[in-house]
Amino acid sequence: MSSLKDLVRKSHYFFLDETGNHGLTFVDKNFPYFLLCGCLFSESEKQKLDQAFDSIKQEFFKNKKVIFHSRDIRKCEKFFKVLFDLEVKKTFYEKLNQTIDDLDFKIIAAGIQKENHIRKYGKQANDPYAISLSFVLERLISYLDDLDAQSEVEIIAESRGKKEDQLLLSHFNKVFDIGTYWVDASRFKKRIKSFSFREKIQNDNGLQLADLCAYPLVRNLIYPEDLYIPYKIIQEKIYTKNGKIYGLKVFP
Repeated sequence: MSSLKDLVRKSHYFFLDETGNHGLTFVDKNFPYFLLCGCLFSESEKQKLDQAFDSIKQEFFKNKKVIFHSRDIRKCEKFFKVLFDLEVKKTFYEKLNQTIDDLDFKIIAAGIQKENHIRKYGKQANDPYAISLSFVLERLISYLDDLDAQSEVEIIAESRGKKEDQLLLSHFNKVFDIGTYWVDASRFKKRIKSFSFREKIQNDNGLQLADLCAYPLVRNLIYPEDLYIPYKIIQEKIYTKNGKIYGLKVFP
């Protein structure tokens, strides 16, 4: 029988996706960041997300199996070729942007400026994905601690392949078992229920939203003076604490 404490546990979902290449052997001068973006949802808001995204997919593409992918949308590729019609594109963006604006979720992300990272640490430079994950997990725990005493979270990351997933899982397990400099293991164990991977083909709307948020975050880091509408829409959803932006860590 469940205890009263278990019954009042509040479950959340944290969806992780990345943008940019995490490798350190090559740095794209036009896109020098690797960024890991997480979107945190309550159960009820996740249901709203699924309903809203499925509705948009059905309206514009007549198919709920369409996968929202930032690059495909921007390039009007695959299902999104219909966006070459400027009227359709305008209506689609208006509805998608309004949907994201209406949803209640928090963004917690970390970006690695790869050139600076390599310059500062050289051959000792750690994997940007692993570093970003540590930063994001620390801030996720901080947010949940501030939210309420009973909040728990299931973390879902987009699969990148068997080898890459295993490396990331190993890093997560290390953080979960021994903690970090700022957050001890007991706090991770109290809050995190699970860490799992899902492939893009599984059509998870939470992962698709994380993908749609990741690119605007990096674009704003590269071109902070530009008025980029997708960033303006998600800007207020970035986790802040004591008046300071705490949900976007840039390193080094």
